[in-house]
Amino acid sequence: MNLTMLTRRSLSLFAAVGGWRTLAEAVASRALFLVAYLTSGRVSASALIAVVGVLAFAVARVWTDRKYWQAAGGLLMVGVSALLAGSTGRGVDFYLVGVLTSAVGGAVFLVSVLVRWPVVGLVLGAARDDRFGWRRDRARRRRYQRCTAIFLAKFALGTALMVPLYLAGQVVALGIASTLLTTPATGVCAYLSWRILRAEADPAGPGPAVTTPSPG
Repeated sequence: MNLTMLTRRSLSLFAAVGGWRTLAEAVASRALFLVAYLTSGRVSASALIAVVGVLAFAVARVWTDRKYWQAAGGLLMVGVSALLAGSTGRGVDFYLVGVLTSAVGGAVFLVSVLVRWPVVGLVLGAARDDRFGWRRDRARRRRYQRCTAIFLAKFALGTALMVPLYLAGQVVALGIASTLLTTPATGVCAYLSWRILRAEADPAGPGPAVTTPSPG
């Protein structure tokens, strides 16, 4: 999820999720694997079906949008997940990448909040070519802290839910949690953050108030 979308003047919840194609691609691999696993009970075959499904989305994205990096990124993620699950024969290992991403992301966002260098501020500062100028503005720094805390809550919830499910070998519950707590949840966090930052999304802002002098 590209956090520079928070600089937009307007942003719908659907756009924050990434649109139908991004949402479908994000959900496809996890959902396809889960459905195939429930149907066949075979980990390797289910992982292969998930890879084929994401490959179809990647080809469509390259053909229509020429977005090679996004397509390659999606394929890489599902490929690693499929290799993990296929090598161990455990269905829960297909979701291990998501579990680790949630834990590591939560740690990074937590540290950034504690040291008062919020991730959202760093990303938006780079996007606006402002670098660290935002740190001199206490109000902006507070807003970036709140936005980063929203993402931190998502990572913390994901880790708290998915780690016990992974350790218990609960494939179905882990698959559902992983599907909901990736792109859909990240999109909601981005939209909530944009609501906090929407005054900054329009750099021009409202013009100065014009007063009419009284006669005499």
